Amino acid sequence: MQQGDILTVVIEIDDSANISNTTSRSRSGSESMGIPSLLGIPQRIDPELPVGATLADAVDLNSQATSSGNGQVARSEQLTLRIAATVTNVMPNGVLAIQGAQEVRVNFEMRELLVSGFVRPEDISRQNEIGYDKIASAKISYGGRGQITDVQQPRIGQQVLDVILPF
Repeated sequence: MQQGDILTVVIEIDDSANISNTTSRSRSGSESMGIPSLLGIPQRIDPELPVGATLADAVDLNSQATSSGNGQVARSEQLTLRIAATVTNVMPNGVLAIQGAQEVRVNFEMRELLVSGFVRPEDISRQNEIGYDKIASAKISYGGRGQITDVQQPRIGQQVLDVILPF
């Protein structure tokens, strides 16, 4: 194999994960603050207030917060792809740097597959193929853009509100 040669990368991913998490938190606090002689303001205003009212205990704060949450992620991915990659460099030890890109457009949707990494020549089969799991420092990206992808994403306003609003 030398720079410029082409080989086929076979990507067969069958992956699943189940994650579950429960959290709870409770917090309470209390603050009191008085201004018994702040610039003489309470002494001047207290006579004008109704009987029993005073500015000496002007601020009294209490707070209590409780939160709990449950989260669960269940995902399952099955992906079978084949992509031609080009040898971009041959290292001094014989390891091959590869890179491949593939774009497929169907109607108004563009699907893009990118792969790069390093392979040993002895891992390449007689059919000139290599499995993705034999690629060192593998970077595999599969995604798309177009009308269907746009519809599945929350609108910009919703994304901004999700960042700003605390709940």
